[in-house]
Amino acid sequence: MSHLYTATGDKGQTSLVGGVRVSKNSPRLEAYGTVDELNSYIGLLITQLPPTFTAVKETLIKVQSLLFNIGAYLATPVDSKYYTPSPKNIDEDAVKSLEKAIDDVDDNLPKLNSFVLPGGTQAASVAHIARTVCRRAERRILEIDQEISPDLLKYINRLSDYLFAVARYCNVGVGESEIFWQP
Repeated sequence: MSHLYTATGDKGQTSLVGGVRVSKNSPRLEAYGTVDELNSYIGLLITQLPPTFTAVKETLIKVQSLLFNIGAYLATPVDSKYYTPSPKNIDEDAVKSLEKAIDDVDDNLPKLNSFVLPGGTQAASVAHIARTVCRRAERRILEIDQEISPDLLKYINRLSDYLFAVARYCNVGVGESEIFWQP
């Protein structure tokens, strides 16, 4: 039986896909670590959603799998024999699918006339946290010293939009008032 721990990272380094050792605070690890954090918050969000939000749950579970693909892509340097120019299943179809999910949720929301403050229901609050972690992941991905798949960048950008729409829906969909910025 293998152990969960390997002790190979005890000195602050880890291996990328293909075996190259890098510091645990490298931009690449910051990027895929933030994607992993995002995935964890999405998992928490799923547990907070009302039972009637089945379409949102299904979309978020699909997103979680795609985030694993993104993490694997980010953990693979260009010079690795395992490198591919884009993450598995992150393509124009994935972007379009997420855009459709945004439209489906947004069709059930009132028009916005002001900035929305994070809060309301617990699910809405978690969705806002996931949204901000998604934006951070996008920034961290851009710090990696290699060309990044354009579809990946589009997907991550749309995902934060989707999480914003879901946050609003988590309030509006259960009759909770949204909290608006009052300058």
